[in-house]
Amino acid sequence: MGRFTPGERKIASFIIDSPDALKELSSQQMAQTLGVSQSAIVKFAQKLGLQGFTKLKVALVEEWGKQVTERKQQSPHLHNDISSQDPLLDVANKLLNEKLSAIRKTTDNLDIPEVEKIIGLLQAARRIQISAIGGSSLVGKDLAWKLMKIGFHILTDYDTHVQLTLAQTLTSQDVMLAISFSGQRKEVLLAAEIAKSKGATVIAITSLQNSALRKLADFTLDTVSDEQRWRSSSISSRTAQLCITDLLFMGLLQLNESEGMKMIEQSRNYVERLT
Repeated sequence: MGRFTPGERKIASFIIDSPDALKELSSQQMAQTLGVSQSAIVKFAQKLGLQGFTKLKVALVEEWGKQVTERKQQSPHLHNDISSQDPLLDVANKLLNEKLSAIRKTTDNLDIPEVEKIIGLLQAARRIQISAIGGSSLVGKDLAWKLMKIGFHILTDYDTHVQLTLAQTLTSQDVMLAISFSGQRKEVLLAAEIAKSKGATVIAITSLQNSALRKLADFTLDTVSDEQRWRSSSISSRTAQLCITDLLFMGLLQLNESEGMKMIEQSRNYVERLT
């Protein structure tokens, strides 16, 4: 660390010693924790060839993810730290901790003014398309049903070919919500590219990795979880995604409380007629 100033060495040591803490801190919080200026953190990132703290954070998270993935591939674990030898109660507790961690980290990482802006865009949209595949499509369908229940015009389909067809009908008055934890699924990327080419606003719900979807999107909502690329199933990543989509739903319900609650009650009454 000879080429760094004392303040920069303090920053570097913190990153090495406390990677989990770094994931959850803003540049201002980190500066206060270390007793350095925010500009010192920015200059440190620039000295490493990065534009600022956010780029540094994304690069580090991506690198740590790769390292953990390599370790996981060499281990006998079924999912993250759950092994085939764990008693079922231990599995339950590990899943609980994993899910709680995803919710807490995702919530702590929220940029509330940005979320409020995104909720405003969804509120003003003529139509909202939700594009997702695999486990993320379950999250997308859940949000679609909730928003349709309170009167929003939602476009969604499990079939990726249909998603592409829907995307090419969008206009500048519409919004696409693209959901992908990795941010690299070509089906979602192509749908988002088509939507953007038609003038629609693209909002990504994705991980902190510096992915193709993050670069393409106009706005990004970050999902934070310890889940790696190889896993038995999407668990904490889906929990983090639901944390975001449920927040969007509640924010939109607040803006449409009177009419929204009336429609929810009507929907309940119609369903009860089937029993």
